[in-house]
Amino acid sequence: MSRICQITGKKAMIGNNVSHSKRRTKRSFDVNLFKKKFYYVEQDCWISLTLSAAGLRLINKIGLDAALKSAVEKGYCDWGDIRVIA
Repeated sequence: MSRICQITGKKAMIGNNVSHSKRRTKRSFDVNLFKKKFYYVEQDCWISLTLSAAGLRLINKIGLDAALKSAVEKGYCDWGDIRVIA
């Protein structure tokens, strides 16, 4: 699976390294992703998500259930992609 945030849909961007002489070579700007465990109250279980820092702030702002519903609605993740921890 590629490195994509499951909440915001952020992924690596392509850009240029620009040297002092203005020569340009391709590079990628990676996303600040990490794995985080959450207690999902609606399902009464722990889940594991791959998040960006912006995704974590969004969960803190609107809540886990609302963030998951909007991510599934926008197509960033599927309910099958969310890993349930026993």
